[in-house]
Amino acid sequence: MTEHDQKQLGNTLWGIANDLRGAMNADDFRDYMLSFLFLRYLSDNYEASAKKELGSDYPKPKDEDKGNPLTQWYEQNAEDIAEFEKQMRRKVHYVIEPAHLWSSISELARTQNDELLHTLQGGFKYIENQSFENNFQGLFSEINLDSEKLGKNYSERNAKLCTIIKKIADGIAGFSSGSDVLGDAYEYLIGQFAAGSGKKAGEFYTPQPISTILSEIVTLDSQEPATGKKKKLHKVLDFACGSGSLLLNVRNKLGPHGVGKIYGQEKNITTYNLARMNMLLHGVKDSEFEIHHGDSLLNDWDILNEMNPTKKLECDAVVANPPFSYRWEPTEALADDFRFKSYGLAPKSAADFAFLLHGFHFLSDEGTMAIILPHGVLFRGGAEARIRSKLLNDNHIDTVIGLPANLFFSTGIPVCILVLKKCKKFDDVLFINASEHFEKGKRQNNLLDKHIEKIIDTYQFRKQETRYARRVSMEEIEKNDFNLNISRYVSTAKPEEKIDLGQVHKELFALEAKIATAEGKHNAYLKELGLPSLPEGH
Repeated sequence: MTEHDQKQLGNTLWGIANDLRGAMNADDFRDYMLSFLFLRYLSDNYEASAKKELGSDYPKPKDEDKGNPLTQWYEQNAEDIAEFEKQMRRKVHYVIEPAHLWSSISELARTQNDELLHTLQGGFKYIENQSFENNFQGLFSEINLDSEKLGKNYSERNAKLCTIIKKIADGIAGFSSGSDVLGDAYEYLIGQFAAGSGKKAGEFYTPQPISTILSEIVTLDSQEPATGKKKKLHKVLDFACGSGSLLLNVRNKLGPHGVGKIYGQEKNITTYNLARMNMLLHGVKDSEFEIHHGDSLLNDWDILNEMNPTKKLECDAVVANPPFSYRWEPTEALADDFRFKSYGLAPKSAADFAFLLHGFHFLSDEGTMAIILPHGVLFRGGAEARIRSKLLNDNHIDTVIGLPANLFFSTGIPVCILVLKKCKKFDDVLFINASEHFEKGKRQNNLLDKHIEKIIDTYQFRKQETRYARRVSMEEIEKNDFNLNISRYVSTAKPEEKIDLGQVHKELFALEAKIATAEGKHNAYLKELGLPSLPEGH
Protein backbone atom coordinates (compact mmCIF):
# COMPACT_ATOMS: atom_id res chain seq x y z
CA MET A 1 0.00 0.00 0.00
CA THR A 2 1.31 3.44 -0.90
CA GLU A 3 1.86 6.21 1.62
CA HIS A 4 -1.09 8.03 0.05
CA ASP A 5 -3.38 5.02 0.60
CA GLN A 6 -2.18 4.66 4.20
CA LYS A 7 -2.92 8.32 4.87
CA GLN A 8 -6.31 7.92 3.20
CA LEU A 9 -7.12 4.96 5.46
CA GLY A 10 -6.08 6.98 8.50
CA ASN A 11 -8.25 9.91 7.41
CA THR A 12 -11.18 7.57 6.72
CA LEU A 13 -11.00 6.04 10.18
CA TRP A 14 -10.57 9.42 11.86
CA GLY A 15 -13.58 10.73 9.98
CA ILE A 16 -15.61 7.76 11.26
CA ALA A 17 -14.45 8.46 14.81
CA ASN A 18 -15.46 12.11 14.57
CA ASP A 19 -18.87 11.26 13.11
CA LEU A 20 -19.74 8.55 15.62
CA ARG A 21 -18.37 9.52 19.00
CA GLY A 22 -20.92 12.31 19.45
CA ALA A 23 -20.81 13.50 23.04
CA MET A 24 -18.54 10.64 24.11
CA ASN A 25 -15.14 11.64 25.48
CA ALA A 26 -12.40 11.19 22.85
CA ASP A 27 -10.35 8.99 25.19
CA ASP A 28 -13.29 6.64 25.76
CA PHE A 29 -14.14 6.37 22.08
CA ARG A 30 -10.45 5.81 21.27
CA ASP A 31 -10.47 2.59 23.27
CA TYR A 32 -13.49 1.19 21.39
CA MET A 33 -12.20 2.24 17.98
CA LEU A 34 -8.71 0.85 18.46
CA SER A 35 -9.96 -2.40 19.98
CA PHE A 36 -12.21 -3.06 16.99
CA LEU A 37 -9.36 -2.29 14.61
CA PHE A 38 -7.20 -4.74 16.56
CA LEU A 39 -9.90 -7.43 16.38
CA ARG A 40 -10.03 -6.94 12.60
CA TYR A 41 -6.27 -7.51 12.39
CA LEU A 42 -6.29 -10.60 14.63
CA SER A 43 -9.21 -12.05 12.67
CA ASP A 44 -7.74 -11.52 9.21
CA ASN A 45 -4.42 -12.96 10.32
CA TYR A 46 -6.14 -15.94 11.91
CA GLU A 47 -8.37 -16.68 8.90
CA ALA A 48 -5.40 -16.49 6.52
CA SER A 49 -3.47 -18.93 8.72
CA ALA A 50 -6.48 -21.24 9.05
CA LYS A 51 -6.86 -21.35 5.28
CA LYS A 52 -3.21 -22.30 4.94
CA GLU A 53 -3.48 -24.94 7.68
CA LEU A 54 -6.63 -26.60 6.29
CA GLY A 55 -5.59 -26.36 2.65
CA SER A 56 -8.14 -27.92 0.31
CA ASP A 57 -10.42 -28.68 3.26
CA TYR A 58 -11.02 -24.99 3.84
CA PRO A 59 -14.60 -24.30 2.66
CA LYS A 60 -15.15 -21.99 -0.27
CA PRO A 61 -17.40 -19.06 0.69
CA LYS A 62 -20.85 -19.07 -0.83
CA ASP A 63 -22.18 -15.96 -2.54
CA GLU A 64 -25.11 -15.73 -0.13
CA ASP A 65 -22.90 -16.30 2.92
CA LYS A 66 -21.81 -13.01 4.43
CA GLY A 67 -20.05 -14.63 7.41
CA ASN A 68 -16.82 -16.66 7.32
CA PRO A 69 -16.09 -20.13 5.86
CA LEU A 70 -14.52 -21.28 9.14
CA THR A 71 -18.00 -21.44 10.71
CA GLN A 72 -18.97 -24.05 8.11
CA TRP A 73 -15.81 -26.09 8.73
CA TYR A 74 -16.47 -26.14 12.51
CA GLU A 75 -20.02 -27.40 11.90
CA GLN A 76 -18.84 -30.18 9.60
CA ASN A 77 -15.72 -31.27 11.53
CA ALA A 78 -16.63 -31.17 15.22
CA GLU A 79 -14.31 -34.08 16.09
CA ASP A 80 -11.28 -32.31 14.55
CA ILE A 81 -11.73 -28.89 16.21
CA ALA A 82 -9.54 -29.62 19.26
CA GLU A 83 -6.58 -30.77 17.13
CA PHE A 84 -7.03 -27.85 14.71
CA GLU A 85 -7.03 -25.30 17.54
CA LYS A 86 -3.95 -26.98 19.06
CA GLN A 87 -2.14 -26.47 15.76
CA MET A 88 -3.28 -22.84 15.52
CA ARG A 89 -2.04 -22.14 19.04
CA ARG A 90 1.31 -23.60 18.07
CA LYS A 91 1.60 -21.70 14.78
CA VAL A 92 -0.12 -18.32 15.27
CA HIS A 93 -0.11 -18.36 19.09
CA TYR A 94 -3.82 -17.68 19.54
CA VAL A 95 -7.31 -18.95 18.68
CA ILE A 96 -10.50 -17.07 17.79
CA GLU A 97 -13.79 -18.95 17.62
CA PRO A 98 -15.60 -18.49 14.26
CA ALA A 99 -18.46 -16.57 15.89
CA HIS A 100 -15.98 -14.03 17.27
CA LEU A 101 -14.08 -13.34 14.05
CA TRP A 102 -14.40 -9.84 12.60
CA SER A 103 -16.26 -11.13 9.54
CA SER A 104 -18.93 -12.65 11.84
CA ILE A 105 -19.10 -9.62 14.13
CA SER A 106 -19.36 -7.17 11.21
CA GLU A 107 -22.15 -9.28 9.69
CA LEU A 108 -24.10 -9.07 12.96
CA ALA A 109 -23.56 -5.30 12.85
CA ARG A 110 -24.72 -5.10 9.23
CA THR A 111 -27.97 -6.91 10.05
CA GLN A 112 -28.46 -5.02 13.34
CA ASN A 113 -28.56 -8.35 15.15
CA ASP A 114 -29.66 -8.13 18.79
CA GLU A 115 -26.95 -10.56 19.86
CA LEU A 116 -23.97 -8.46 18.69
CA LEU A 117 -23.15 -7.04 22.13
CA HIS A 118 -23.33 -10.46 23.86
CA THR A 119 -21.27 -12.05 21.08
CA LEU A 120 -18.64 -9.33 21.29
CA GLN A 121 -18.39 -9.68 25.06
CA GLY A 122 -17.98 -13.43 24.71
CA GLY A 123 -15.33 -12.97 22.03
CA PHE A 124 -13.24 -10.55 24.09
CA LYS A 125 -13.39 -12.86 27.14
CA TYR A 126 -12.41 -15.89 25.07
CA ILE A 127 -9.43 -14.12 23.47
CA GLU A 128 -8.27 -12.85 26.87
CA ASN A 129 -8.69 -16.03 28.90
CA GLN A 130 -8.74 -19.06 26.62
CA SER A 131 -6.93 -18.05 23.45
CA PHE A 132 -3.36 -18.90 24.46
CA GLU A 133 -1.81 -18.89 27.93
CA ASN A 134 -1.38 -15.33 29.23
CA ASN A 135 -0.42 -13.45 26.07
CA PHE A 136 -3.79 -11.74 25.76
CA GLN A 137 -4.84 -11.70 29.40
CA GLY A 138 -6.68 -8.51 30.30
CA LEU A 139 -6.16 -7.08 26.83
CA PHE A 140 -9.74 -5.78 26.57
CA SER A 141 -10.21 -5.17 30.30
CA GLU A 142 -10.77 -1.44 29.84
CA ILE A 143 -13.40 -1.84 27.11
CA ASN A 144 -16.70 -1.52 28.95
CA LEU A 145 -19.39 -2.71 26.55
CA ASP A 146 -22.00 -2.18 29.28
CA SER A 147 -21.14 1.50 29.63
CA GLU A 148 -24.04 3.96 29.65
CA LYS A 149 -21.89 6.12 27.39
CA LEU A 150 -22.92 3.70 24.65
CA GLY A 151 -26.59 3.81 25.63
CA LYS A 152 -28.97 3.71 28.58
CA ASN A 153 -29.98 0.06 28.08
CA TYR A 154 -28.85 -3.10 26.28
CA SER A 155 -30.89 -2.34 23.18
CA GLU A 156 -29.44 1.18 22.78
CA ARG A 157 -25.88 -0.04 23.42
CA ASN A 158 -26.27 -2.88 20.94
CA ALA A 159 -27.61 -0.50 18.28
CA LYS A 160 -24.74 1.96 18.89
CA LEU A 161 -22.15 -0.81 18.56
CA CYS A 162 -23.82 -2.05 15.37
CA THR A 163 -23.50 1.44 13.88
CA ILE A 164 -19.85 1.87 14.94
CA ILE A 165 -18.73 -1.55 13.73
CA LYS A 166 -20.63 -1.33 10.43
CA LYS A 167 -19.05 2.06 9.70
CA ILE A 168 -15.56 0.75 10.50
CA ALA A 169 -16.14 -2.39 8.42
CA ASP A 170 -17.35 -0.34 5.44
CA GLY A 171 -14.54 2.19 5.85
CA ILE A 172 -11.69 -0.32 5.80
CA ALA A 173 -13.23 -2.89 3.44
CA GLY A 174 -11.24 -1.67 0.46
CA PHE A 175 -7.89 -1.56 2.23
CA SER A 176 -5.34 -4.27 2.87
CA SER A 177 -5.44 -5.97 6.26
CA GLY A 178 -1.65 -6.43 6.50
CA SER A 179 0.09 -5.60 9.76
CA ASP A 180 1.99 -2.67 8.25
CA VAL A 181 -1.21 -1.07 6.94
CA LEU A 182 -3.41 -1.52 9.99
CA GLY A 183 -0.43 -0.82 12.22
CA ASP A 184 0.15 2.53 10.53
CA ALA A 185 -3.57 3.32 10.73
CA TYR A 186 -3.51 2.45 14.44
CA GLU A 187 -0.53 4.80 14.98
CA TYR A 188 -2.25 7.55 13.03
CA LEU A 189 -5.39 7.27 15.16
CA ILE A 190 -3.38 7.27 18.38
CA GLY A 191 -1.75 10.53 17.24
CA GLN A 192 -5.09 12.08 16.27
CA PHE A 193 -6.73 11.11 19.55
CA ALA A 194 -3.70 12.43 21.41
CA ALA A 195 -4.06 15.78 19.65
CA GLY A 196 -7.61 16.03 20.95
CA SER A 197 -6.77 14.86 24.46
CA GLY A 198 -4.62 17.81 25.52
CA LYS A 199 -2.67 17.19 28.70
CA LYS A 200 -3.86 13.60 28.99
CA ALA A 201 -1.92 12.74 25.83
CA GLY A 202 1.35 13.05 27.72
CA GLU A 203 0.47 9.76 29.41
CA PHE A 204 0.72 7.70 26.27
CA TYR A 205 2.10 9.57 23.27
CA THR A 206 5.45 10.94 22.16
CA PRO A 207 5.13 13.12 19.01
CA GLN A 208 6.63 11.33 16.02
CA PRO A 209 9.39 13.89 15.26
CA ILE A 210 10.77 13.60 18.81
CA SER A 211 10.38 9.83 18.74
CA THR A 212 12.36 9.81 15.49
CA ILE A 213 15.24 11.78 17.04
CA LEU A 214 15.55 9.41 20.01
CA SER A 215 15.31 6.36 17.75
CA GLU A 216 17.97 7.69 15.37
CA ILE A 217 20.36 8.45 18.25
CA VAL A 218 20.26 4.98 19.82
CA THR A 219 20.43 3.18 16.47
CA LEU A 220 23.20 5.41 15.09
CA ASP A 221 25.40 4.34 17.96
CA SER A 222 24.89 0.71 16.97
CA GLN A 223 26.68 1.26 13.65
CA GLU A 224 29.84 -0.62 12.72
CA PRO A 225 32.52 2.11 12.35
CA ALA A 226 34.15 0.46 9.31
CA THR A 227 31.05 -0.37 7.25
CA GLY A 228 28.44 2.03 8.63
CA LYS A 229 26.10 -0.96 8.82
CA LYS A 230 23.88 -0.96 11.88
CA LYS A 231 24.41 -3.80 14.33
CA LYS A 232 21.57 -5.69 15.91
CA LEU A 233 20.23 -4.31 19.17
CA HIS A 234 19.65 -7.41 21.26
CA LYS A 235 17.57 -5.71 23.96
CA VAL A 236 15.74 -2.37 23.94
CA LEU A 237 13.97 -0.88 26.96
CA ASP A 238 11.40 1.87 27.43
CA PHE A 239 10.37 2.00 31.10
CA ALA A 240 7.54 4.52 30.47
CA CYS A 241 6.45 3.12 27.13
CA GLY A 242 2.93 4.56 26.77
CA SER A 243 1.37 3.12 23.61
CA GLY A 244 4.73 1.65 22.53
CA SER A 245 5.31 4.03 19.62
CA LEU A 246 8.86 4.90 20.66
CA LEU A 247 9.89 1.24 20.90
CA LEU A 248 8.34 0.54 17.50
CA ASN A 249 10.22 3.49 16.04
CA VAL A 250 13.52 1.99 17.20
CA ARG A 251 12.55 -1.33 15.63
CA ASN A 252 11.55 0.35 12.37
CA LYS A 253 14.98 1.97 12.07
CA LEU A 254 16.66 -1.44 12.11
CA GLY A 255 14.04 -3.60 10.43
CA PRO A 256 12.05 -6.52 11.91
CA HIS A 257 15.21 -8.56 12.57
CA GLY A 258 17.30 -5.67 13.88
CA VAL A 259 16.02 -5.89 17.44
CA GLY A 260 16.24 -9.09 19.45
CA LYS A 261 13.67 -8.31 22.15
CA ILE A 262 11.62 -5.30 23.19
CA TYR A 263 11.00 -4.55 26.87
CA GLY A 264 8.41 -1.99 27.91
CA GLN A 265 6.77 -0.94 31.15
CA GLU A 266 3.64 1.15 31.61
CA LYS A 267 1.77 2.16 34.77
CA ASN A 268 -1.58 3.11 33.20
CA ILE A 269 -3.65 -0.04 32.54
CA THR A 270 -5.46 1.33 29.47
CA THR A 271 -2.23 2.52 27.90
CA TYR A 272 -0.54 -0.77 28.78
CA ASN A 273 -3.22 -2.60 26.76
CA LEU A 274 -2.78 -0.13 23.89
CA ALA A 275 0.94 -0.90 23.83
CA ARG A 276 0.40 -4.66 23.61
CA MET A 277 -2.13 -4.25 20.80
CA ASN A 278 0.24 -1.86 19.03
CA MET A 279 3.08 -4.39 19.11
CA LEU A 280 0.97 -7.19 17.67
CA LEU A 281 -0.61 -4.90 15.06
CA HIS A 282 2.88 -4.04 13.79
CA GLY A 283 3.77 -7.66 13.32
CA VAL A 284 5.92 -7.99 16.46
CA LYS A 285 5.53 -11.60 17.60
CA ASP A 286 4.47 -12.20 21.18
CA SER A 287 7.85 -13.92 21.76
CA GLU A 288 9.68 -10.74 20.63
CA PHE A 289 8.35 -8.36 23.28
CA GLU A 290 7.48 -8.15 26.96
CA ILE A 291 5.30 -5.30 28.19
CA HIS A 292 4.81 -5.10 31.96
CA HIS A 293 2.02 -3.30 33.78
CA GLY A 294 3.61 -1.67 36.81
CA ASP A 295 5.42 1.26 38.43
CA SER A 296 8.98 1.81 37.19
CA LEU A 297 9.93 3.95 40.20
CA LEU A 298 9.01 1.12 42.58
CA ASN A 299 10.66 -1.35 40.20
CA ASP A 300 7.95 -3.98 40.63
CA TRP A 301 8.91 -6.01 37.55
CA ASP A 302 10.67 -9.24 38.55
CA ILE A 303 12.78 -9.29 35.39
CA LEU A 304 14.43 -5.99 36.43
CA ASN A 305 15.11 -7.15 39.98
CA GLU A 306 17.47 -9.95 39.04
CA MET A 307 20.61 -9.47 41.15
CA ASN A 308 22.68 -12.22 39.56
CA PRO A 309 25.19 -10.33 37.30
CA THR A 310 25.00 -13.07 34.67
CA LYS A 311 21.20 -12.79 34.48
CA LYS A 312 20.77 -9.02 34.99
CA LEU A 313 18.92 -7.30 32.15
CA GLU A 314 21.38 -5.15 30.21
CA CYS A 315 20.01 -3.25 27.24
CA ASP A 316 21.81 -2.01 24.14
CA ALA A 317 19.38 0.91 23.96
CA VAL A 318 17.18 2.66 26.51
CA VAL A 319 14.66 5.27 25.36
CA ALA A 320 12.05 7.08 27.43
CA ASN A 321 9.63 9.96 27.68
CA PRO A 322 8.65 9.77 31.37
CA PRO A 323 6.14 12.13 33.05
CA PHE A 324 7.74 15.56 33.53
CA SER A 325 8.53 16.63 37.12
CA TYR A 326 6.36 13.87 38.53
CA ARG A 327 5.77 14.09 42.29
CA TRP A 328 6.75 10.85 44.05
CA GLU A 329 7.30 9.46 47.54
CA PRO A 330 10.89 8.23 47.92
CA THR A 331 11.09 5.92 50.97
CA GLU A 332 14.07 5.10 53.16
CA ALA A 333 14.23 1.67 51.56
CA LEU A 334 14.69 3.28 48.14
CA ALA A 335 17.80 5.08 49.39
CA ASP A 336 19.55 1.68 49.39
CA ASP A 337 17.99 0.60 46.09
CA PHE A 338 20.65 -0.60 43.64
CA ARG A 339 19.45 1.98 41.08
CA PHE A 340 19.92 5.01 43.34
CA LYS A 341 22.54 3.98 45.90
CA SER A 342 25.51 5.51 44.05
CA TYR A 343 23.78 8.77 43.11
CA GLY A 344 21.17 9.50 45.74
CA LEU A 345 17.42 10.04 45.56
CA ALA A 346 15.67 12.61 43.42
CA PRO A 347 13.55 15.11 45.41
CA LYS A 348 9.86 14.50 46.11
CA SER A 349 8.91 17.45 43.92
CA ALA A 350 10.39 15.98 40.72
CA ALA A 351 11.17 12.34 39.92
CA ASP A 352 13.00 13.24 36.70
CA PHE A 353 16.38 11.97 37.88
CA ALA A 354 14.78 8.92 39.51
CA PHE A 355 13.44 7.91 36.09
CA LEU A 356 16.81 8.65 34.48
CA LEU A 357 18.77 6.57 37.03
CA HIS A 358 16.27 3.71 36.73
CA GLY A 359 16.82 3.43 32.97
CA PHE A 360 20.55 4.09 33.20
CA HIS A 361 21.04 1.16 35.57
CA PHE A 362 19.82 -1.27 32.91
CA LEU A 363 22.01 0.18 30.13
CA SER A 364 24.83 -2.05 28.90
CA ASP A 365 28.42 -0.77 28.90
CA GLU A 366 28.31 -0.29 25.12
CA GLY A 367 24.71 0.93 24.97
CA THR A 368 23.11 4.36 24.52
CA MET A 369 20.31 5.96 26.48
CA ALA A 370 18.21 8.86 25.16
CA ILE A 371 15.62 10.37 27.49
CA ILE A 372 13.28 13.38 27.22
CA LEU A 373 13.22 15.60 30.31
CA PRO A 374 12.20 19.15 31.31
CA HIS A 375 14.96 21.79 31.26
CA GLY A 376 14.94 21.96 35.07
CA VAL A 377 17.16 18.87 35.30
CA LEU A 378 19.94 20.90 33.67
CA PHE A 379 20.22 23.54 36.39
CA ARG A 380 18.09 22.82 39.48
CA GLY A 381 20.03 22.67 42.75
CA GLY A 382 19.92 20.45 45.84
CA ALA A 383 19.73 16.69 45.32
CA GLU A 384 19.41 17.12 41.57
CA ALA A 385 22.65 19.13 41.42
CA ARG A 386 24.46 16.35 43.29
CA ILE A 387 23.15 13.67 40.93
CA ARG A 388 23.97 15.78 37.87
CA SER A 389 27.52 16.51 39.15
CA LYS A 390 28.27 12.84 39.75
CA LEU A 391 26.94 11.80 36.34
CA LEU A 392 29.23 14.43 34.78
CA ASN A 393 32.26 13.51 36.89
CA ASP A 394 31.72 9.86 36.02
CA ASN A 395 31.72 10.92 32.34
CA HIS A 396 28.26 9.54 31.57
CA ILE A 397 26.51 12.57 30.03
CA ASP A 398 27.37 12.59 26.34
CA THR A 399 25.01 15.14 24.72
CA VAL A 400 22.43 17.74 25.75
CA ILE A 401 19.88 18.70 23.08
CA GLY A 402 17.52 21.65 23.60
CA LEU A 403 14.25 21.43 21.64
CA PRO A 404 11.72 24.15 20.74
CA ALA A 405 8.76 24.97 22.98
CA ASN A 406 5.23 23.71 22.34
CA LEU A 407 6.08 20.42 20.61
CA PHE A 408 4.00 18.26 22.97
CA PHE A 409 0.25 17.89 23.31
CA SER A 410 0.62 17.73 27.09
CA THR A 411 2.73 20.82 27.76
CA GLY A 412 3.97 23.96 26.04
CA ILE A 413 7.32 24.06 27.84
CA PRO A 414 10.54 23.44 25.92
CA VAL A 415 12.19 20.12 26.75
CA CYS A 416 15.62 18.61 26.33
CA ILE A 417 17.04 15.25 25.33
CA LEU A 418 19.85 13.85 27.45
CA VAL A 419 22.08 11.21 25.85
CA LEU A 420 23.94 9.04 28.33
CA LYS A 421 26.56 6.33 27.97
CA LYS A 422 28.44 4.20 30.47
CA CYS A 423 31.58 4.16 28.33
CA LYS A 424 31.90 7.48 26.50
CA LYS A 425 34.41 8.00 23.70
CA PHE A 426 34.78 11.73 24.35
CA ASP A 427 35.70 13.66 27.49
CA ASP A 428 33.56 16.69 26.60
CA VAL A 429 29.81 17.28 26.40
CA LEU A 430 28.11 18.21 23.12
CA PHE A 431 25.46 20.92 23.46
CA ILE A 432 22.91 21.33 20.65
CA ASN A 433 20.59 24.33 20.88
CA ALA A 434 17.80 23.56 18.41
CA SER A 435 15.26 25.75 20.19
CA GLU A 436 14.77 28.13 17.26
CA HIS A 437 14.64 25.54 14.46
CA PHE A 438 10.99 24.55 13.94
CA GLU A 439 7.83 25.18 11.94
CA LYS A 440 5.26 27.24 13.83
CA GLY A 441 1.79 25.71 14.02
CA LYS A 442 -1.60 26.87 15.25
CA ARG A 443 -1.72 24.62 18.33
CA GLN A 444 1.63 22.82 18.26
CA ASN A 445 4.95 23.65 16.78
CA ASN A 446 6.46 21.00 14.55
CA LEU A 447 9.89 19.69 13.60
CA LEU A 448 10.32 19.17 9.86
CA ASP A 449 12.62 16.56 8.34
CA LYS A 450 15.32 19.18 7.79
CA HIS A 451 15.26 20.12 11.49
CA ILE A 452 15.51 16.48 12.56
CA GLU A 453 18.30 15.74 10.08
CA LYS A 454 20.31 18.73 11.32
CA ILE A 455 20.09 17.53 14.93
CA ILE A 456 21.06 13.96 14.01
CA ASP A 457 23.91 15.05 11.72
CA THR A 458 25.29 17.37 14.41
CA TYR A 459 25.06 14.61 17.02
CA GLN A 460 26.57 11.90 14.82
CA PHE A 461 29.62 13.90 13.77
CA ARG A 462 29.78 16.08 16.90
CA LYS A 463 29.80 19.18 14.72
CA GLN A 464 30.20 22.69 16.09
CA GLU A 465 28.26 25.66 14.70
CA THR A 466 27.88 29.19 15.97
CA ARG A 467 24.57 29.68 17.84
CA TYR A 468 23.69 26.00 17.31
CA ALA A 469 26.20 23.48 18.66
CA ARG A 470 29.38 23.37 20.70
CA ARG A 471 31.59 20.80 22.41
CA VAL A 472 32.28 21.95 25.96
CA SER A 473 35.14 20.70 28.13
CA MET A 474 34.55 19.32 31.59
CA GLU A 475 36.77 22.09 32.98
CA GLU A 476 34.36 24.75 31.68
CA ILE A 477 31.33 22.86 32.97
CA GLU A 478 32.96 22.50 36.39
CA LYS A 479 33.66 26.24 36.49
CA ASN A 480 29.93 26.71 35.95
CA ASP A 481 29.20 24.51 39.02
CA PHE A 482 28.01 21.66 36.75
CA ASN A 483 25.13 23.78 35.50
CA LEU A 484 24.07 22.45 32.09
CA ASN A 485 21.76 25.30 31.10
CA ILE A 486 22.18 25.21 27.32
CA SER A 487 22.18 28.97 26.78
CA ARG A 488 25.31 29.25 28.96
CA TYR A 489 27.28 27.35 26.37
CA VAL A 490 25.37 27.91 23.11
CA SER A 491 23.56 31.24 23.00
CA THR A 492 21.19 31.87 20.10
CA ALA A 493 21.38 35.64 20.62
CA LYS A 494 22.85 37.51 17.68
CA PRO A 495 25.56 40.06 18.55
CA GLU A 496 24.59 43.71 18.09
CA GLU A 497 25.89 45.21 14.90
CA LYS A 498 28.93 47.45 15.48
CA ILE A 499 28.41 51.09 14.44
CA ASP A 500 31.22 53.06 12.79
CA LEU A 501 30.61 56.58 14.14
CA GLY A 502 33.08 58.17 11.71
CA GLN A 503 31.26 56.68 8.73
CA VAL A 504 27.88 57.73 10.14
CA HIS A 505 29.20 61.33 10.54
CA LYS A 506 30.35 61.40 6.89
CA GLU A 507 26.96 60.15 5.70
CA LEU A 508 25.11 62.81 7.76
CA PHE A 509 27.40 65.54 6.42
CA ALA A 510 26.74 64.41 2.83
CA LEU A 511 22.97 64.38 3.45
CA GLU A 512 23.06 67.92 4.85
CA ALA A 513 24.92 69.13 1.75
CA LYS A 514 22.30 67.55 -0.50
CA ILE A 515 19.53 69.21 1.51
CA ALA A 516 21.20 72.64 1.20
CA THR A 517 21.57 72.24 -2.58
CA ALA A 518 17.95 71.16 -3.00
CA GLU A 519 16.78 74.04 -0.81
CA GLY A 520 18.72 76.55 -2.91
CA LYS A 521 17.16 75.29 -6.15
CA HIS A 522 13.70 75.37 -4.62
CA ASN A 523 14.09 79.00 -3.45
CA ALA A 524 15.32 80.00 -6.92
CA TYR A 525 12.07 78.66 -8.43
CA LEU A 526 10.02 80.51 -5.83
CA LYS A 527 11.89 83.80 -6.61
CA GLU A 528 11.09 83.42 -10.33
CA LEU A 529 7.44 83.05 -9.42
CA GLY A 530 7.54 86.12 -7.17
CA LEU A 531 6.94 84.05 -4.04
CA PRO A 532 8.75 84.40 -0.73
CA SER A 533 11.68 82.03 -0.12
CA LEU A 534 11.52 79.25 2.46
CA PRO A 535 13.26 80.03 5.75
CA GLU A 536 16.70 78.46 5.97
CA GLY A 537 16.68 74.88 7.27
CA HIS A 538 13.11 74.04 6.18
